[in-house]
Amino acid sequence: MSAPGGGVEFPDAWYLILASRLIPDLDGGFTVATLARARQLADAGREPLLLTLDPGRPENHAAHREEFARRGAIARADAMRNLFDEASSGVDGGAADWLRRAAHAGSVDESLEYRQVTDAMGRPVVDLPVIAEDPDWHTSAAPVGVRGADGSVVGVVDGFGELYRAWLDELVASLRAREDKPVVLICESRQLGELLARWRPEGVRLAHTIHIAHVLPPYTPDAPVNPLWERWFAVAGEFDAVLWPTPQQKRDVEQRFGAHSGYLVAANAAPRVLAEPAPVAGNRIVMLNRLAPVKRVDHAIRAWQSVHSVVPAATLEIWGDGVLRDDLQRLIEELGLTASVVLRGRNDAGPVVFDGAVAIVQSSAYEGQGLSTLEAMSRGCPVIAYDVPYGPQDQLEHGAGILVPDPGGRGDITGLAEAMIRMLTDRPGRDRMAAEALEVAHRFAPEAAAAALAAGIRHALR
Repeated sequence: MSAPGGGVEFPDAWYLILASRLIPDLDGGFTVATLARARQLADAGREPLLLTLDPGRPENHAAHREEFARRGAIARADAMRNLFDEASSGVDGGAADWLRRAAHAGSVDESLEYRQVTDAMGRPVVDLPVIAEDPDWHTSAAPVGVRGADGSVVGVVDGFGELYRAWLDELVASLRAREDKPVVLICESRQLGELLARWRPEGVRLAHTIHIAHVLPPYTPDAPVNPLWERWFAVAGEFDAVLWPTPQQKRDVEQRFGAHSGYLVAANAAPRVLAEPAPVAGNRIVMLNRLAPVKRVDHAIRAWQSVHSVVPAATLEIWGDGVLRDDLQRLIEELGLTASVVLRGRNDAGPVVFDGAVAIVQSSAYEGQGLSTLEAMSRGCPVIAYDVPYGPQDQLEHGAGILVPDPGGRGDITGLAEAMIRMLTDRPGRDRMAAEALEVAHRFAPEAAAAALAAGIRHALR
């Protein structure tokens, strides 16, 4: 179905996109994919509300919204809203009326440490329990303190889940009062999905997106399930639609846990695809990812020793930032590679960073889908990647690059080096893969991604 202007038509509904946080240049592909979904809806005339739950300062949230709007990542800054900004909207101080109504009599737990959230004038609004070093903190029913205009605790809500649901209840009620039509909530977070799976006010449908792999090393279909996912799988059948980013992950999940009519594939979109690859300029290979352990950037750096000995003029550009930046810089220096390997830091230029590059290399232990490789392919840049779930296996099944074996989830640094040397020295082969990259990227074009998202939403509404 097409909308006016040739785009994809989405059902007539109110749309909410819920994420734990959305901060510029943080959380990598999660933020990119979430905002891209919002733009697909906005471009089709169904502008969603983007909802976040991080208890930061109102001025910081405003700065995030303005920056996303400046970049064109969201249509309007006021389409992005935060729970704690709105909880702090009491006219005379204290929590907003909707939160006070949701609270019941009680007091905070004196045995716990609490973090106090204040409004823009510094007046206390909410007391959040600090559940330190517990990956299941979001499931705690520890009382959340709700403060009145005089600054005293006037009641509590039972845990983060009840706090989140109280805000969503208010939003849903206000939207449906304006126009009585369905509300589609797209949940972008596993933790939030666990808390909302059985929350279902009148007229609400819940679609849940997936961003990462659900298994532990060696990331094979029969590998141990990440314990953080076990509770999610227990409630997965409650969602009206679950949108998996790759066909392989959907197949693996269904073979292991059983089929579900609401399981659909809705890949994240590549950027607009170039008509032809950019000409190669020099002998530059690029990486673009967080500098985090799961990305195994050290594998690419260690492999570069062999690459440099064969192609001394080649360079490895590593774009991105993260906790391992200092460690990786030390490794580059220890291996004597400072002249040919450089950490470029955050990339603000977008996919044009791949223009003229010989290839992108991805050495991750796993991917949810692999947005940086899609960005590279949209520019005609071939991919070198470990053969890991769940992005590279699907993206490169029809060419466009080289899959390097990842035996036992340990990686193959020698194989990674050989693939990079091949790209650098076999220019006809590299150019053939560049053309294939554009063909593959068309399968992930924005229109295709939007059509899959719309199909998932139609299923949820049925």
